[in-house]
Amino acid sequence: MSTLSRRSFLTASLGSAALLSLGLAGCADDADDSGSTSTASAGSEENSVTSDPGVQSIVDRGSLKCGIKTDVPGFGYDDPSAGTYTGLEVDLCYAIAGKIFDMTADEAKSGKKVDFTGVTAKTRGPMLDSGELDVVAATYTITDERKESWNFSDPYYTDSIGMLVLKSSGMKTLDDLDGKIIGIAQGATTKDTLTQMLKDQGKENLNVTFQEFPDYPTLSAALSSNTIDVFSVDRSILRGYMDDTNELLCPDIIFGTQEYGIATNKNATELTKLVNDLVDEYKDNGELDKLLEANGLQSA
Repeated sequence: MSTLSRRSFLTASLGSAALLSLGLAGCADDADDSGSTSTASAGSEENSVTSDPGVQSIVDRGSLKCGIKTDVPGFGYDDPSAGTYTGLEVDLCYAIAGKIFDMTADEAKSGKKVDFTGVTAKTRGPMLDSGELDVVAATYTITDERKESWNFSDPYYTDSIGMLVLKSSGMKTLDDLDGKIIGIAQGATTKDTLTQMLKDQGKENLNVTFQEFPDYPTLSAALSSNTIDVFSVDRSILRGYMDDTNELLCPDIIFGTQEYGIATNKNATELTKLVNDLVDEYKDNGELDKLLEANGLQSA
């Protein structure tokens, strides 16, 4: 299990870079596919919460409006067996609510201090813009382009892109992508990232077609029915859809590093600070590591 303290987060990122240089040639050359709280001044923290109109409106409303994925086991999942939402990002929303309402994350959960809304890659940004959501914690990759529209916390998870294929397809190398259909999620950055990887590998002349789908279960079903040849998205998401019928294509190729952050409206200055402080605190005191382990997660 990889940890994401500040020190190990940097180590994990450097490790991914090393794997990139080591792993890219392998497959391309037809290789075998083998709730702690801060001890800061209570008065200062209280002023931070109440002085921001956006945060105060959350206090007055009595609940935090949080956008999460509902189809990504380990991160945000509408678990029918539990009858509730589960996952790392669900837990982080409770922790943020705990900070806002001056209680523990568990108390925020039992007190129903979070109103969850399911989002997709296409809907999460607009729902922040409209005020339907206060925060979005939904495998949201931090990019320079997105930072122009929304605020992001420091990253709490690092991932990379994967390509899931059926074992029966016989696909083993990048050259096997020629003439194939790659399924991706609407609003995701996957297409540009995968296209750049192929270019970097001298495979830009491969005849690849991209097809967008609204959600991950639909993508998974499309792969199973051979409607698409490849299901491509972040590896952490793909793990929730892996079984004995499929496998990652060229898993040794580490590309498209994805750093997940919690997004807030561009105008929500102090809410952004509160969220970022919470993420940094959890990374420093080991609470994030505990949540990762509890949700069965590890860095790619």
